[in-house]
Amino acid sequence: MKEQELSRGLKNRHVQLIAIGGAIGTGLFLGAGKSIHLTGPSILFAYIITGIICFLIMRALGELLLTNLEYNSFVDFVQDYMGNMAAFITGWTYWFCWVSIAMADLTAVGIYIQFWFPGVPQWMPGLIALVVLLFMNLATVKLFGEMEFWFALIKVIAILALIVVGTYMIINGFTTDAGTASFSNLWSHGGMFPNGMNGFILSFQMVVFAFAGIELVGLTAGETENPEKVIPRAINNIPLRILIFYVGALTVIMSIYPWNAINPAESPFVRVFMAVGIVAAAGVVNFVVLTSAASACNSAIFSTSRMVYALAKDNNAPVPFTKLTASKVPANALFFSTIVILIAVVLNYVIPEGVFTLITSISTVCFLFIWGITVICHLKYRKTRPDLASVSKFKLPLYPFSNYLILIFLAFVFVVLGLAEDTRIALFVTPVWFILLIIIYKVRASRLRTT
Repeated sequence: MKEQELSRGLKNRHVQLIAIGGAIGTGLFLGAGKSIHLTGPSILFAYIITGIICFLIMRALGELLLTNLEYNSFVDFVQDYMGNMAAFITGWTYWFCWVSIAMADLTAVGIYIQFWFPGVPQWMPGLIALVVLLFMNLATVKLFGEMEFWFALIKVIAILALIVVGTYMIINGFTTDAGTASFSNLWSHGGMFPNGMNGFILSFQMVVFAFAGIELVGLTAGETENPEKVIPRAINNIPLRILIFYVGALTVIMSIYPWNAINPAESPFVRVFMAVGIVAAAGVVNFVVLTSAASACNSAIFSTSRMVYALAKDNNAPVPFTKLTASKVPANALFFSTIVILIAVVLNYVIPEGVFTLITSISTVCFLFIWGITVICHLKYRKTRPDLASVSKFKLPLYPFSNYLILIFLAFVFVVLGLAEDTRIALFVTPVWFILLIIIYKVRASRLRTT
């Protein structure tokens, strides 16, 4: 019997927009005010530094994926270079990361809908969104790509509109309630580092979280048409996208409104659009963040199902999860992940908010682990498979210096997490997750040996 394989239904434009969507988080629209207020203009340097590191991580990921076109996701190369237990831990950890992201974003969908319909119970829009996204993911992978294309396009248009409108305001010396729009606002209110190095260092925790999900392109490899051409293009465009969407948007915002005039409790996007007379600015931005949350949940449903599918293929999850539908979609894996997300959403309304914050904090620590494992796998691949490395057309620049630079940066962020009170507890609880996975793996391995 021929082994079932995923369909290569994702086209170039789908993968390019999935890459953009992964690099632009909802935090840019809603959380930018808080990050600017805490850090000042130096937040731009934090995004540039983190953007360079994320680009190098993606180059390592891309090189590994393209050494073997049979790889469906990065859990496959972890299996090859670090063994079965590492693949088991990495796969289920990544699955957990995206389940918690789905929890957060389905909660957000309920809150955003209440902006227009305050009488609607918060749980209802999230449930409806989850059901709709499940059925669309069950159809074909091409439909998933199509949804992500349009979700990401809405984000791109909103940011480009802000940059164009903002640049016009700056060039014409537009006057706001905070003064005259000018690029000099970036350095004339206490300099680029108004809160000193302490504020700058603490900003990395927020900035790194904004990039969580950038590695999603690595899960599309098994379902992409012509991956050897499409994936390098998507990865190589990441630096330009970060410069335009993060550095460009925040530069414009802080040039119009000095960093100390920005209210951390509101979206600076709303303020800029309202300043030029767009009465419905709050509604427009709410629509953008609503689609952004739906996009993240869509990605979560896709990524968790593909990760469970990949784990099942390596006997690290129940075999029925390898079953594909006629349209080459892993339906059982999709249903399983969606049910877990649904339980998580229900728990989110039952358990205290502190527990939910803890789960999402653990998730972000787990993302650092995923990125670190990818880079370590790349080091092992270069050392053990020089034959593959010699013919690679998509090499990680500056190997092995790049690898060690990334690992030092991830360790630095880990330390920064320990400095902030709200994330510190995750550093103590996260080891419990890994210990639990190791125990489950050992028990499962012993049962498989005895059967």
